[in-house]
Amino acid sequence: MDQATTAPFTLGDWSVDPALNCITREGETIRLEPRTMRLLTCLAERAGQVVSADDLLDQVWPNVIVTPDSVYQAVAALRRLLGDNSKEPRYIVTVPKQGYRMVASVKPAMLADIPDAAPIAIETPTTQPRRYFRFPKLSAVALLFPLLLVIGLLGWNTYRSQPPPPAAVAEAKSVAVLPFLDLTESMGEEVFADGMTEELIDKFSQIPGLRVPSPTASFWFKDKQLTVAEIAAKLGVAYVVDGSVRKSGTMLRVAARLVRASDGFVVWSHTYDRPSDDKLMIQDDIANEVQKALRATIDRNAAR
Repeated sequence: MDQATTAPFTLGDWSVDPALNCITREGETIRLEPRTMRLLTCLAERAGQVVSADDLLDQVWPNVIVTPDSVYQAVAALRRLLGDNSKEPRYIVTVPKQGYRMVASVKPAMLADIPDAAPIAIETPTTQPRRYFRFPKLSAVALLFPLLLVIGLLGWNTYRSQPPPPAAVAEAKSVAVLPFLDLTESMGEEVFADGMTEELIDKFSQIPGLRVPSPTASFWFKDKQLTVAEIAAKLGVAYVVDGSVRKSGTMLRVAARLVRASDGFVVWSHTYDRPSDDKLMIQDDIANEVQKALRATIDRNAAR
């Protein structure tokens, strides 16, 4: 990807730093997975243009065999992180049978306060030489912006290293869903695994009386080397659900486990084999089955 796109830029209300894989808005900082950040920068550097699913597959999933469904799920996940709505989009518009278009304003961070600043790194600097003569006219605050930006980036890096604040004592009916592992040979089902995690969180949150941490809290622990007990203590839950995704030919195998945090024992587990032709249907189908099994198991253990 063009080196220019690694520089910080603004996207609508968000400030984006591709180098740190972070987006921030009004004090809220969210760390993106590298692949999600590549998707965001790919759309941002072609803001206003329709980017096809094939183009996104080539740039976001190079040398990995995935289907256009992976693009759909990745865009849906990115919309959720940005707080966007597909029905009334302010950031990403779906163009039926063509692709996706970034409609939010995209500007380099250093020019964010200049109303007519150019979009991010699409044109070469020689096409707009007079922009550099505007800086002496900026206010003192704008002149200090580079220093403030460096301080802010250092703050983001510190934020990334901090875990979620300790939660209250775990209730008997509480469960966290950890990001499912992509164990496929080519590691090409990460988006599906993340989608499976979010689908389970959504289904579990619909169970009356069951406390379920948000996807943001759960995904913070992705790739972290912590024990189940440590994660459960930080999230304040009595149970943890984890799992994995494997693939053989056209078949997907999703394994799910319910682990009791107090002793680390698996109290329920199951494996689901499904054809990989409709991944959204697989996620919904498996999430419904896991929801039923988990509800019965937790109710039974809570009654003891």
